[in-house]
Formats: sequence, C-alpha cells, structure tokens
Amino acid sequence: MEKEVNPHFEDFLFDWNEKFQLLVGGYGSSKSYHVALKIILKLMQEKRTALVVREVYETHKDSTFALFNEIIEDMGLLDDSGKRKIAKGKIRPKESPYELKFYNGSKIIFKGMDKPAKLKSIHNVSLIWLEECSEIKYEGFKELLGRLRHPTLRLHMILSTNPVGEDNWTYRHFFQDRINKRFVLDDKELYQKRTIVVGDTYYHHSTADDNLFLPASYIEQLEEMKEYDPDLYRIARKGRFGVNGVRVLPQFTTMAHREVMKAINRIKKPLFRVGMDFGFVDSYNAVLRMAVDMEKQYLYIYWEYYKKGMTDDKTAQELKEFKESGERIIADSAEAKAIQYYRQQGFNMYGATKYQGSRLANTKKMKRFKKIICSDACENTIHELENLVYAKDKNGNIIPDEFAIDPHTFSAAWYGLDGYEVTDLKDEAQNQSRSTRQRPRGRRR
Repeated sequence: MEKEVNPHFEDFLFDWNEKFQLLVGGYGSSKSYHVALKIILKLMQEKRTALVVREVYETHKDSTFALFNEIIEDMGLLDDSGKRKIAKGKIRPKESPYELKFYNGSKIIFKGMDKPAKLKSIHNVSLIWLEECSEIKYEGFKELLGRLRHPTLRLHMILSTNPVGEDNWTYRHFFQDRINKRFVLDDKELYQKRTIVVGDTYYHHSTADDNLFLPASYIEQLEEMKEYDPDLYRIARKGRFGVNGVRVLPQFTTMAHREVMKAINRIKKPLFRVGMDFGFVDSYNAVLRMAVDMEKQYLYIYWEYYKKGMTDDKTAQELKEFKESGERIIADSAEAKAIQYYRQQGFNMYGATKYQGSRLANTKKMKRFKKIICSDACENTIHELENLVYAKDKNGNIIPDEFAIDPHTFSAAWYGLDGYEVTDLKDEAQNQSRSTRQRPRGRRR
C-alpha cells in the first residue's frame, strides 16, 4: 500500500516509542490528518481499541469521524458490502454511535467529554486521541488517563491542538507552570527544532508551510491575519502559544531583583505602598510591596506574599514583620471584619476606598504608569499580570473592568495605590497647551 504524506510527518507516522505524543500547530498544517492516518495504520497491524475524544460529542460528525472516513475511502479500505462479516483488510464505519470496525477486530470509538458517564463503560483502551485537547478541561484529561489501560499492549495518548494562551492546561502541563514552579520544555525550543522528545513525551510542531497539499491562496489568507488580528495570526499562521486577547498592562516588564532594588534606591523621593487582597479557599491572600517613582511615573513591585487556605491568625503570624515595622497596609475594604482583626493584632491596616466604577478607575490608573517593573522574585505577580487580558462579552468586545482570570495581585496593587493618582497624559497635554496660551509672547528684535 502506498500513501503520499507530508514529509514533516513521515517519522511521526511510525514513531510509537513514547507514551504521550503532543502535536501543536497552526491552521491547515495537516496534523489531524496525519494523526488519523497513524491510528488507522496502527490498528490494521495490531488488534486494539482506540478512543477518539473531543469536548463535545456531536462535533465528531463533521471533524474526526468524517476525516477517518475520508482517509479510509482514499486508501480503498472502505467496506460498504453490506455483508455481516467485514471484508478482509477492510474497515466499516457505523453511526449512532460513531464507530469504526476493522477486519482484524480492532475498533475506534468516538466519545465526548460532555457525556462523561458514557466513558465508564469503555474497557481495554490502549490508545486515546484527544483532538483539540486545549478545549478539554484538565480534569477530563486526568480522567482519560485513568481509562487508558490494557493488560498486555503498550499504552499511548496522542494530543493535538492549535496553541492557545499560556494559561491553558496544555501549556502548563507539557511546557511550564509558573505558579507551581514546574518546567518541562521551553516552547521556543520546540518551534526551533520542530520535533523533540522529553522524557516519555514526543513533541511535534507544524505550520501550513508543512502541508504541501495546501493551495497558495490559503496561506495568503493566513498572512492577511497579521494586519487585522495579531493574536489569531500567532495561533493560525505561526502555531505558537502566547497571550490570547488584549493585554491590560502592555507596559509590564520584569527585571532581576537586585536591579529593581538598585533602581528604587536611585529614586529621589520614592513613594512606598503596600496593598492586600483577601482570599481563602478558591482565592489567594495577596500582599504587594511597591515603590512609585512619581517623577518618571514608574511603578516598581519588589515583594509579594501569595497563599490560599490560610486563616487570618495564620496569615497574621506569617506577616508579623509588617506589625513590627509599622508599615501601612491598605486592604480590600469589603473585608471590614478581617481588617478589624488585623488592627486588633497591632497591624497598621486600613480599607481602600471603594465606589461604583472604582474597578474601572483603578484599572485606568494602573495603565497610566509609563512602566510597571516587577522583580523576578515575584513569580505569582508575573504570572498574573504579564499576560493579563480583558474578558470579552458575547459579541467579542472587551469588558474594560473584567479580566480572563481573577488577578489577586492586581487587586492588591489597586488597594495599595489608593489615594495616589498617576498623571493622565491627556490632562497633562491639555494643561501644557493651556499654560502656553496664557503665557505672553515676547517681541522679536
């Protein structure tokens, strides 16, 4: 049997050395096609049960199930005889539910994570394909790992996806998770090497350039995205992870802690502030130490505290240095009871001013800093603020005071800067223009 394939996928088709195989790529790179072909070839050689999963079951009809059928027909493997027994070397598709049965007893089952109860009846699955795995929840991924078992055959899980934001579980699990300080692979290394093996995971990166069967007009359409949608261009054309959406703080940068402290020491009259956001079970207690260069309009973040599941008494013990130093902490005024407790314990703590529209006003204040420079020692602050993007409504418009995540360090910065106003460049320009108009001009001589 002969089948023409894209050269970049040749080795992938027959590589079964690793348990996990992650395919990341842009639009039209043919990654899904080659995963389907790889599974067909494997199940023709060995009697296996394979499970193909998407987040929503009904999406199989026009995607994975249709793709398998296309390949089967193209290779002349379709059994449409209507006879009870499948013809030798052939494959028979079945709908309701979607399934592919092979002559040798292999079969491919299609399931959706929107109907998790139906996964419990599946046994002896030795191969799982998670198509568009970034759409599947992390809990679903872990549940599927538990379904991958067979008494004798080697186990394999293939995951394919267009890259999304770095906050997605696929990035945190297979590349790096800053919050939990877990590093596996720098995604930039994958883009450079194209294929790489780390531990028991095979990584594969592809773009539309790797698909020799694509018309040039399709690639031209992908290139046009660069002008009107840079985020989609990164995903669709370059096949790379990154920030999805409009960044809230594009002026946010990081710097070595020692350099941050040197810069703060050079400020003539620094304004030091401390802000605190309260949390417990799902949210975090976040405390930030900050310094403002009022002349340059730079904000420095040089110290953080970030923990959850802590009662006030335990948190107070861990923050006792603030009680000893007398540093003023401005905290979330919605937690009046907590603030009163800390004050009784000897903390110099007050509630921040809150009013209707204060979230938007505080966000605009943060955006007016010319630079926000964060110490590399504040890992949680970096994780939340470096790639913080606005939430969007159902029409795709940004919501100016809502975000894609709940950034506790952002709230802590708001509270800590309560009462301090950053000069608005628009107001500054108007003031300069007004003073120029009022200044009398001297006569030329």
